[in-house]
Amino acid sequence: MTPSPDELRDSLAELIAIPSVSADSAHTADIVAAAEWVAARIRDGGGSAELVPWGTRPLVIGEFAASERPESAPTVLCYAHFDVQPPDPLELWESSPFELTQRDGRL
Repeated sequence: MTPSPDELRDSLAELIAIPSVSADSAHTADIVAAAEWVAARIRDGGGSAELVPWGTRPLVIGEFAASERPESAPTVLCYAHFDVQPPDPLELWESSPFELTQRDGRL
């Protein structure tokens, strides 16, 4: 079943709420939580995913098999970061850096 726009927005808000600041060792558990969140969404969508140790941070490796003729379907690689930069200085933010905010029609 395809998620509604509201469900997608809520899901994005969940991920953004995880302060996975890679430059601050105090957020090591948050980086793992973000990796687990990403892996869980892949699994929820019918794919397979695992967390792989990569230096001091986990890497998520996931796969969605093609629904038709997977043996001859092309491979599509998606790459993205789930760790973030430090939000300092906080006084320059117009809203909380870990809260999904809509402004001027954009999230």
